[in-house]
Amino acid sequence: MRVLFVTDAPAVGGSEVYMREIIPPMRAHGVHAEVAMPDVPGTADFRAQLQERGIPVHAYRTLDEVARVEREGRGFDLTVLSSWNPRGYRKYYRALRGPFVSLVHDQLMLHIPGLPQGVYRACYEWLQAGDIRGAQHVITVSEWGAGYLRRHHRMTQVHAVPNGVDTVKFRPGDPQERAALRERLGFKGFTVLNPARMSIEKNHPAVIATAWQAPELHFVLVGTGYLEPALKRAAPRNVTFLGKRHDMPDLYRAADVVLQPTIAENQSLATLEALSSGTPVVTNDIPAQRELIRMGQEGLLVRGGAPGYAAALRALAAHPDALRRMGIAARQSVLDGHTLDGNARHLATLLKELAQAELAGR
Repeated sequence: MRVLFVTDAPAVGGSEVYMREIIPPMRAHGVHAEVAMPDVPGTADFRAQLQERGIPVHAYRTLDEVARVEREGRGFDLTVLSSWNPRGYRKYYRALRGPFVSLVHDQLMLHIPGLPQGVYRACYEWLQAGDIRGAQHVITVSEWGAGYLRRHHRMTQVHAVPNGVDTVKFRPGDPQERAALRERLGFKGFTVLNPARMSIEKNHPAVIATAWQAPELHFVLVGTGYLEPALKRAAPRNVTFLGKRHDMPDLYRAADVVLQPTIAENQSLATLEALSSGTPVVTNDIPAQRELIRMGQEGLLVRGGAPGYAAALRALAAHPDALRRMGIAARQSVLDGHTLDGNARHLATLLKELAQAELAGR
């Protein structure tokens, strides 16, 4: 079976990383995919990464060029779409042949106390959901997300394929390895890792406020973004900013806990990477995170903002045996339900079923 993934991404985001990771292992399950993405500087390095993994890439300036790829008789059974742009799916329906599967990584809702959720849903309906429904099928990355799209945006054709991560790359370290990593990285005392782009939905102000309330803990922030200058000005001395890093597996292994006060997720790869590394997660008590974290088992779900996060982190720092048990449960939860190969097998099976249904309906 042949599938064409098409994105309009001007740079690299979660949807693009998802394609890079999921396409190679799908080959073992009978699905061979190619990628079409814009021929712009922001995707150049990423396109080279795809090609290094043996993924055929079509760099395009207009969708007419992608349509030409379709017409050349490559025999794509499905076209899988993602878009960064408001009302961005309709251009695909006009220019390309399909049949179409919209791949939705959108965070769907901002979980902010007092936010009128009906207003936010109406905005998403106008900006994205109305267009997404134009595809024959929709895939999203969490059971919560699929249910939300059915319930609030009338997407009866939506399917959930939960994310998976590479459990060899993201693995726990033994005590000697962790000690060496912590020394190399300069981690001292109880270390709280926050890996996230510095944008409003990741709620970094709560990380900074928590650091002020727990000065005995060491907070390590990984990532960049438009909030970075303001966060650096506001941060106390127990916060370290590492910027963009390419050694995330080492950072997860070396940290004692991951803090994610996020206010918007569908299914967080950072959460899954931490869990796979045997690192418990302290996170906001929102629906998408509840799908991955059971209270007191793989981590802690927190309400109440910075005071709640500070109390949760202090509790874990004071109870290393409980922290260790959570780390073991965290790793097992990924092995049981969120491996990359399991994710690839699930997605490949679904895509083949959808293609067969489309063929039968012609």
